[in-house]
Amino acid sequence: MATGRNHRPATRSRGIPEATVARLPLYLRALTALSERSVPTVSSEELAGAAGVNSAKLRKDFSYLGSYGTRGVGYDVEYLVYQISRELGLTQDWPVVIVGIGNLGAALANYGGFASRGFRVAALIDADPKMTGKQVAGIGVRHVDELESIVHTNGVSIGVITTPAGAAQQVCDRLVGAGVTSILNFSPTVLSVPEGVDVRKVDLSIELQILAFHEQRKAADELSRGLRGPERPAPAAGGTGGGAGGARRGEGPGPDGDIPAVMPA
Repeated sequence: MATGRNHRPATRSRGIPEATVARLPLYLRALTALSERSVPTVSSEELAGAAGVNSAKLRKDFSYLGSYGTRGVGYDVEYLVYQISRELGLTQDWPVVIVGIGNLGAALANYGGFASRGFRVAALIDADPKMTGKQVAGIGVRHVDELESIVHTNGVSIGVITTPAGAAQQVCDRLVGAGVTSILNFSPTVLSVPEGVDVRKVDLSIELQILAFHEQRKAADELSRGLRGPERPAPAAGGTGGGAGGARRGEGPGPDGDIPAVMPA
């Protein structure tokens, strides 16, 4: 079976934009759900809705893959699953090591979706001697002293870091030194890597902060609507709108209770 070290995806050499590459897993997830329901074809509008993008962007993305669908029929679901999986490199075996087997590392090790998506957890690694030999998701935890030999023996090119922030850079350096060229970083720190090494950072606190921003914006919008009162039709041009002179925005409350300062949209 081929390993990740020997076969790399050809997306960059074929000139597929990074933004398109980032959306391919979204399309694949939606297509896989359709395939599991035995849906044979799907329109660009239906697939775009399921993936959370607009249909024009989807069609542009698929044009980079050389897939244009059939007018009046749509896209063949099974073929697109294969095509995107091949483009992402998921039709081969990618051995992965997870370094840092705390709560998050153990949760990732127990994630059942790796195998079905082309990834194999080759090893679990931790610096705590008390963890060595413990079984997590049916895999024995190895000590970090074995990191380099594990990478070489298994042909690992993808490493997952779930260590505390203070240890992440050292672990990263050792992974890169051993030949790992792609890293998924869950540690709350920014890693420094040499040219040719790809890092994807997953920061749960940042994602929660973004959600908090949207929640605050929605609350402000609701408050603004409450201050304005129920929406009414705009007054006819030249009319008083129910109030002498009809105040302009910026000059005080208007006929519908508008206030000069409102939250930005």
